[in-house]
Order: sequence, then structure tokens, then C-alpha cells
Amino acid sequence: MVEFRDVRFGYGERAILGGVSFSVPRGKVTALMGASGGGKTTVLRLIGGQVRAQAGEVLLDGQDVGRMSPQALYAARRRMGMLFQFGALFTDMSVFDNVAFPLREHTALSEALVRDIVLMKLDAVGLRGARDLLPSEVSGGMARRVALARAIALDPDLVMYDEPFAGLDPISLGTAARLIRQLNDTLGLTSIVVSHDLEETFRIADHVVILANGGIAAQGKPEDVRLSDDPLVHQFVHALPDGPVHFHYPGVSVEEDFGSARGGRP
Repeated sequence: MVEFRDVRFGYGERAILGGVSFSVPRGKVTALMGASGGGKTTVLRLIGGQVRAQAGEVLLDGQDVGRMSPQALYAARRRMGMLFQFGALFTDMSVFDNVAFPLREHTALSEALVRDIVLMKLDAVGLRGARDLLPSEVSGGMARRVALARAIALDPDLVMYDEPFAGLDPISLGTAARLIRQLNDTLGLTSIVVSHDLEETFRIADHVVILANGGIAAQGKPEDVRLSDDPLVHQFVHALPDGPVHFHYPGVSVEEDFGSARGGRP
């Protein structure tokens, strides 16, 4: 469904991706993981065309997103659903109107048909009864489920999740993870999940890609990645405080710091 071929991208002089190549299998849940600032959200922006690769190709169904005309890009985006971090619901719209928004924006469906689709999507995430509530009247976990219903409103081929588990209690987190897996399989979706929650993400993923230092540190099935002997992947998977990613910020040695203080130097 998605393929990166030697993709390079950076913000100004700061390089984020330095020749990254990987693929997202169709019909599967792919987890995109790595340390903060490693380029995971940038990958989602490249797929959606919010930013364009400075070199290489970002392919969606074989078509280079970076070379698409505005019309072709808008058509491609209608095939994508996006669950933003913390949901990003419209606060002055009801739950119903939030889910109806992409249908009203991108289709000419009658309001009767829009109503039926919205209620079907809300029912799929267990929130049909909350249709008339405002986002401020639902919990954080429920808001994330409303955002998921909105993401699948147009029956996309690809759904991207940016930190779908952030800030959720264990019950809401488990519910969100189960829904991602269930909807992917039931609707025949392809899913990309950016997450730092390793255990829950490994449980629902078919394929894992770990980004580090502008490249791919590891990719494959969750069990293969978990057993990787790469030092950085080992540190990440086992949540070790020190390793290739150091606990201490680079600086002079302790002896130099404390020795200079005793000697009266600043």
C-alpha cells in the first residue's frame, strides 16, 4: 500500500530522514516506532502530502505522492483516514457533526444517508448513544473513539494513527487497541500506528518498523524485532535508561566539573 524508497527529508539544516526505505503491507497493521524526534510523525506527513520528500519516492499504491498534482493529492487523501494525537475534534460541534464533517465536506450525500453512515460508524466504536454530546462532555478515551469513527467515515483504504494511546487509562487504551485491530480486519484496511506504547502496539501489529538516527534500525514481525541484537533496538524494546541513547547529555566529565569548582574556577 505504501512504500518509501531512499527518502530523505529535513527541516532546514536538521536532517530527519537520511535515505529511508521500507514498505507497509496491504491489509496489515504496521507499527512505526522509535525514540522521540526520530521522524515518525514526519513519515505520516510525507504520506499525506503535507510535506514532500527532498529526495527519493513516497509511493501510495505505486503513485509518487511528491509528484501528484493538487487534484490528484486531494483524491489520494480521500482514501486516507487520520486519527490525530489527542483526537483533534472540533470542540463546538457535537459528536455526530464531527463524524459527519468529512462526509459533508467531500461528498454530495443526502443528510438522511449521512445520518445512517454516521450512526453506523459511531456504533462500530460503541458511541452511537453519545451522538448529541459535545467533545467536552465525553472522556478522553471516548473522544479518541469519536476521532476514530471520523477517520473511517469515508471508508478509507489507509488509516494512520498518531499516538492513539497517549494519555489513556488502561481500560481506554485496551479498548482503542482492540478497535484498531478489529476495524482493520473487519473493514479490510491498511493501518499505520505511530506509538510509544510498546506492549500494546506489539500485541496488535503485524509488522514493526523502528526508526533511529535518520534510518531504519529494525523492521519485521514483532517477535523478530523484540529479539533483535541491535544495541539501539535492544535498548528501546527493553526500556533501558542507557545505551546508544545516553542518559546523560554530552558535557565535560564529572572530575572536570567538580575539580574546577574546588580550584575556584567557574
